[in-house]
Amino acid sequence: MKRFMILADCLILSLAVAAGAAPTVAEVTHSQFQAVNATGEQTYNATDKVILEGIVLHNPAEMLDPTPDDTVTQLYNISGQWQLFFQGEGDDHAGTAIWFGQLYNNLPWVASDGGYTNAEFAAELARFNAAQFSPGDRIRVTGYYLSYSGKTNVNEQHNNDPDHDFTIELVERGVGLPRPEVVTLDDLKDENDEFIFDPTRQTGGERYQARLIKIENVFFADANDWGPHGELVITDGVKTLSVKLGRGNGIYAGSNNLTEPFDVIGIMDQESPNLTDGYRLYVMNYDGNGSVLAGREHRRADKPGDLNLDGIVDLDDIDELLEDWLK
Repeated sequence: MKRFMILADCLILSLAVAAGAAPTVAEVTHSQFQAVNATGEQTYNATDKVILEGIVLHNPAEMLDPTPDDTVTQLYNISGQWQLFFQGEGDDHAGTAIWFGQLYNNLPWVASDGGYTNAEFAAELARFNAAQFSPGDRIRVTGYYLSYSGKTNVNEQHNNDPDHDFTIELVERGVGLPRPEVVTLDDLKDENDEFIFDPTRQTGGERYQARLIKIENVFFADANDWGPHGELVITDGVKTLSVKLGRGNGIYAGSNNLTEPFDVIGIMDQESPNLTDGYRLYVMNYDGNGSVLAGREHRRADKPGDLNLDGIVDLDDIDELLEDWLK
């Protein structure tokens, strides 16, 4: 039913645009944009397009594989994909993902010419990456949107027409990554190890969705799938949480050297058909430090000033700064 509702919304919007009506657009907060009702469905529908500002949380190439292949014909196989999470600032306690795919035409409701060739896909990637943004930069994103498995993403609505392009502008470089919020499994799960769902987004997984968080003193309940795009499970001894690994160059077979207990820093994600559970921690990279499952930039964000990443802010960090400055 939800899929048909989305398709109907897209059809109505397409007919309106075809009839010459300009799409409506407004600047909104991430909190407004990600609002949900008691069953987890998105409630924002005030405009056709939105404008959002926030801080880039990761390198998108470390999350999904953007390598295009326009020979793929398998149903629901989008081929090349790209995704970026950015986080609201101040009182805007929320975040949003931007998603882009190649072969929308492998979805049964999209026309056969609705995808991108390899060259077209590469050109689109170059277009919206032209701002050359990095983790810790402030960006402004303008685009259409669709809900997906519990969160609302900025995207092209599976439409390769240029009028559905989203844009990414660099507002300010080097603002700095937000410090990861310390979250416990008790903040996310109830006494039965079931996810806490709060439609007001004041507690539970919804509160931290699409934000950079840190979970301390856990160990693996299951690490058998360690590797690019692997699915792991961490536990505090009572409650559990899924961890999704990205494709950073530090994640490969044999690179898991974590000594238990360890900490995890990543982005709170959600993929749930029923929209009220399915929260997971997305970790894009691992720098091999042995005590924190995280990429290098996320560990630095966790302890500002600890430039040599030894867990202590001291004179050695000044030496590191001077050495880098001399280079």
